[in-house]
Amino acid sequence: MEALIQTHKRVINTKISDKKRYLFHQINWNNRLIGITGQRGAGKTTLLIQKIKEAENQEEHLYISADSLFIYDKNLFEIALSFRNTGGKYLYIDEVHKYENWSGVIKHIYDTIPDLNIIFTGSSILDILKSYGDLSRRAVHYKLHGMSFREYLYFETNQSILPTTIEEIITNKFKPEIELPLMHFKNYLSKGYYPFYTQDQFELRLENVINTVLEVDLVHYLDLKPVTIIKLKKLLQIIAESVPFKPNVSKISELTQISRIILPDYFSYLERAGLISQLVSSTKGIRSLNKIEKMFLQNTNLSYVFSKGNPDIGNLRETFFISQFLNKDELSIPEKGDFQYENITFEIGGKNKTNKQLQGLENAYLLKDDIEFSYSNSLPLWHFGFLY
Repeated sequence: MEALIQTHKRVINTKISDKKRYLFHQINWNNRLIGITGQRGAGKTTLLIQKIKEAENQEEHLYISADSLFIYDKNLFEIALSFRNTGGKYLYIDEVHKYENWSGVIKHIYDTIPDLNIIFTGSSILDILKSYGDLSRRAVHYKLHGMSFREYLYFETNQSILPTTIEEIITNKFKPEIELPLMHFKNYLSKGYYPFYTQDQFELRLENVINTVLEVDLVHYLDLKPVTIIKLKKLLQIIAESVPFKPNVSKISELTQISRIILPDYFSYLERAGLISQLVSSTKGIRSLNKIEKMFLQNTNLSYVFSKGNPDIGNLRETFFISQFLNKDELSIPEKGDFQYENITFEIGGKNKTNKQLQGLENAYLLKDDIEFSYSNSLPLWHFGFLY
């Protein structure tokens, strides 16, 4: 136990930003069992450390990482009980999916130590979703997404702007006063979705995150062969370079030598792991019953990595737009225009984009990525980076 406490103190004394992500203030920290999931690199560990640092009595809090050598062969329940018996009230378990039978153990802790609060995170959404069922009635689940453009500006310029809504944007009620917004927007597209963008060698760090997802998470979950991972990397590169990517399962199966029967499952795992986004047609009804109409990388930072710093500009614009929606099921692909949200149609392009594709449509808007202000039905694309 002493080794765990010393590790806890070293982690808590780590110098981190005091600026908090959007989710920090949305979590009801009074819940007895809290699960926080999200893609690798989104900042879940920082979230826990920030919560502990602001506690009045830090002795009541204990941070442990499930992939630590100190608990690799230890009983997690006994750790929790020992901590509680010495006055502990809040147990934070990071990387919980690394602990064998984690969901069953946490359920046992929750049921038998009622005066201990548990907050756990999982870097791999894959294993969390696979095992989460045992805790669904007990735990309150939150999902941490990457940084929005709004959050990036807060971290970069210290300018705090409240989130807006699509209705406020399309009615021109959203008028943020930002100096050089297009410069910041360009920087955000290449690096800004991940909180570690300020660290040296960002691109290399992001490549390491991607490789961990593909070579550790997916391999562990799907028992994939190394050659299949290489094929999936090639597929992600194709998505980044397309305008945008319209998946043809038969053709992809031929190119990658992955069975067309299981290929849709692979797409689903890539999406759940935070690497891609998939959208269906707005005319085909329920998402789960229809084939995917278009496929994108999950965020624009990934676009730069997989395209070697030269992503297709049209793809980049659309990828940004999708990435700013916490619930991507709200979006679909219409017959006319690029995207549909409820009864609103959006067409995305540069400042010279015309209304040609939107002719005959009501409630339709042009989103342009190199304008600062709204005019007529033309809206700055970067405004949609303030939705969360």
